[in-house]
Amino acid sequence: MRFSSYSVLPGLGTTLGFSLLYLGLLVLLPIAALLLFAVNHMSAAEFWQVISSPRVLASFRLSFVAALVAALLNTLFGLILAWVLVRYRFPGRRLVDALIDLPFAMPTAVSGIALCAIFAPNGWIGQLLAPLDITLAYNPAGVVIALTFIGLPFVVRTLQPVLREAEAEQEEAAASLGADRWQTFLRVLLPTLVPALITGFALAFARGVGEYGSVIFIAGNLPMVSEIAPLMIMSHLEEYDYAGASAIALVMLLISFVMLLLINQLQAWSWARIGGSRA
Repeated sequence: MRFSSYSVLPGLGTTLGFSLLYLGLLVLLPIAALLLFAVNHMSAAEFWQVISSPRVLASFRLSFVAALVAALLNTLFGLILAWVLVRYRFPGRRLVDALIDLPFAMPTAVSGIALCAIFAPNGWIGQLLAPLDITLAYNPAGVVIALTFIGLPFVVRTLQPVLREAEAEQEEAAASLGADRWQTFLRVLLPTLVPALITGFALAFARGVGEYGSVIFIAGNLPMVSEIAPLMIMSHLEEYDYAGASAIALVMLLISFVMLLLINQLQAWSWARIGGSRA
């Protein structure tokens, strides 16, 4: 096993030590503190009672399912948007490209208020759908809308560099061999985009699971209907139930870690399949 390789930046021991220290202080230490706090302040029965209550289970289900649906939507439409921005030139392209980063720059509370102004029953779009008995706010659909809004930039910004580096010669060779546009996209271009798609999906999913500010305004926060897990954590904190909040947070952490680990393994497999490497 190689522990070092040539680099223009010398000092493997120093840089590796700093990296591990930085990772330990900012990531591992808070996680360990959360675990120890939950273990020291709750028995196993109390821990199970908190995380198995119907409201908490409903919030877990909504948080992870909504984040999954939003990430899938962002993967599809983020691919289309990144393709248009990279492969085509049209008036206003730079403006559209700049607007992609708007969810990054906006405070999450502002995003939630803006979404309510659009999709609430008296909003710009909501009032048009109200006569049709279609409600996009104050229910799980509102949660998916909010998570889709804040997660789209992760997919687009992950795909754009890969699309820019894609060699047009391969597409031209496929066309010269008789492949139509869909065959060229599915068999030539898409396999090279799969790792980036998985990365963008994972980033959007991870952001969606922990999102709070932009969701609570449009979700309605109805018990057993539109309460997300971060809201349940805040509710326990407001009641000074720090142990209960830690229990819910710990379960979210474990589920998120397992899902991201599986996604990471899928990404590694996709890289190996196209003959690339992340190393």
